[in-house]
Amino acid sequence: MTEARPAGAPSASTTGVPGTSDLPFEKALEQLEEIVRRLERGDVPLDESVAIYERGERLKQHCEMLLKRAEARIQKITLGPDGRAEGVAPLDVE
Repeated sequence: MTEARPAGAPSASTTGVPGTSDLPFEKALEQLEEIVRRLERGDVPLDESVAIYERGERLKQHCEMLLKRAEARIQKITLGPDGRAEGVAPLDVE
């Protein structure tokens, strides 16, 4: 069973990051955190460490891409001289 994605939310397969197809941000982050825990424990064989590190790198790229897309969709409310909402403008995240 696949999880429902909000309308307009980008599909993970559209991020261009291999092996992250249809992974929502929260699941990708959860998997990335688990990889970090396993690597920090230090009880993973070298070959497996390299493989899960590479997976972690792909997950990190995927999460960054999804965050950038979310940031691009966020807008800030602009206020007029009287302090009332006047419109919206792109959020300057830098």
